[in-house]
Amino acid sequence: MAVRSIRIYPDPILKQVVERVEEVDETVIAVIQDLVDTMVDSGHSVGVAAPQIGELCRALVVDVSKSKLGKDNNHGLLEMVNPEIIEKSGSKMMREGCMSVPDYTGNVTRAEHIVIEFTDRAGQPRVIEANGFEAVAIQHELDHLDGMLFLDRVSSLKTDLYRRKTR
Repeated sequence: MAVRSIRIYPDPILKQVVERVEEVDETVIAVIQDLVDTMVDSGHSVGVAAPQIGELCRALVVDVSKSKLGKDNNHGLLEMVNPEIIEKSGSKMMREGCMSVPDYTGNVTRAEHIVIEFTDRAGQPRVIEANGFEAVAIQHELDHLDGMLFLDRVSSLKTDLYRRKTR
């Protein structure tokens, strides 16, 4: 469909909680395809959520298969509508970045293992288990649907937030 512009913090849409999708219709499928196109076009992203492209739609995409951190443990391209974590365990701190916060990365602690239920692009309910980097990426994108950024989860903005190096 289309590569979309990423909304950059402090854009107010990034702080909105998104309502559930009632039906996976053509409009939602188009948003999902735009999310995939935008993620792939970036060349480095492992996920994008609808608010990041200006859509108030409870949808996200994640694909860690091309990342060195996720290439050995992943489900490939995940297209999720109304994702909800139903179980989580463990704890893992990782340095996270975000296309909506391009100048910074930060240390964030998240669950290491999650079970998540969602509806896929075809309108079918799914439940998957995700571990490690894939679980972290899903949680990061899910936060966008709840109006949260990784900045909101950094325990200390003074010691756990880092300016990205320019290339």
